[in-house]
Amino acid sequence: MPDLGKYAASVLSAYGVTFVLLAGTVALTLLRGAKVKRRLEEAEERRRGRG
Repeated sequence: MPDLGKYAASVLSAYGVTFVLLAGTVALTLLRGAKVKRRLEEAEERRRGRG
């Protein structure tokens, strides 16, 4: 790891915030994808039931 000197706290906190935001974005994307998939399967079941 390079010597960051007096900027170490700022740089490391920026990395930390970035990691948290990326992890949150991935988590929300996965949750949303699961919800949409579930709704699509329900809609397909309703459509099959009518046919």
